[in-house]
Amino acid sequence: MDFNLTEDRRMLADSLGRFLSEQYPVEHRNKVAYELPCHDAAKWEAMAELGVMGALVPEAAGGFGGTGFDISVVFEAAGRVLCPEPLLGATMAARVLVAAGADCEDLVAGAAKYAAAFGEIEAPYDLAGVSCVAIAKGDGYTLSGRKAAVYGGQAADRFVVAAKLDGKLAAFEVEASAAQVVGYPMMDGGGAAEVLLDDAPAKLLLADAADALEDAVNAGIVALCAEAVGAMEVTLNTTVDYLKTRKQFGVPIGKFQVLQHRAVDMLTELEQARSITIKAASDLGTDQASRSASMAKNLIGRAARQVAEEAIQMHGGIAMTWEYPISHFGKRLIMLDAQLGDQDYHLSRVMAGYAA
Repeated sequence: MDFNLTEDRRMLADSLGRFLSEQYPVEHRNKVAYELPCHDAAKWEAMAELGVMGALVPEAAGGFGGTGFDISVVFEAAGRVLCPEPLLGATMAARVLVAAGADCEDLVAGAAKYAAAFGEIEAPYDLAGVSCVAIAKGDGYTLSGRKAAVYGGQAADRFVVAAKLDGKLAAFEVEASAAQVVGYPMMDGGGAAEVLLDDAPAKLLLADAADALEDAVNAGIVALCAEAVGAMEVTLNTTVDYLKTRKQFGVPIGKFQVLQHRAVDMLTELEQARSITIKAASDLGTDQASRSASMAKNLIGRAARQVAEEAIQMHGGIAMTWEYPISHFGKRLIMLDAQLGDQDYHLSRVMAGYAA
């Protein structure tokens, strides 16, 4: 496996990294991340002009990427600044739209913000448990049901919705104006929404969408794992810098061997997380995609928590303050585990031989 980025991806990583570091200092990020709409509309437009959404869509559908590695490049850069923009919804929705042969122009241009409304209260992760129902009415369809914790839903213009049609999983597109959307900020920054559908008019994308929806979830997991890698890297580097400058008993605390060993343990967790994310990105779209995604999500759920906890402990009290970035990185790293299935859920999938 080639671990080096292609020239195009390296250029995207460099340009996006510079843009985010300039436009999303932690002060600005925290200003917009914790209050509705939990993102900066002007920054979203600038990211679209930069071509970020095009990296999520294959060339045949109007983009220039769409692979697991393209997704990883975008989200690793986003993770380094804890970018709260609703990129996850765009990533997952794009997979379904492409599978359906639907028009992706608005998504690629950033003209419409998409969110993936898959999970429900009784089935937060398991697509087989979807209870939202689609009914054919005239020349179209209506949807009824409730979607829970729809990431980016608070700012979405359109939803890609998983629903049952004649007993099978199908995918629909619903305008946000046709649903009751209750948005809220998440404790780690960024937003989500409860989406209530009551005979909401919908456009059918795929009548038999089980595989496309599963692929979208796998793409979302790759995105979250890459985001975690970016956030873990910044957390580690910030902690090492702190160990070099914070003095106790007249010497930098980084001189203490026990803290050096703990920092090395953090680096080990980071590199394991990076490697398994590369594996999951490589397998996206193949028959091993679900298994690799679950393995990555399980490992990173554990690794991210360890890195977050070690960083906070080695910083001491300052790491618990709002003003210091590590507190926000720590929250995001912990909460990443809960999105699209926590480590226990994905461990159970691997143990059951899911997608083996």
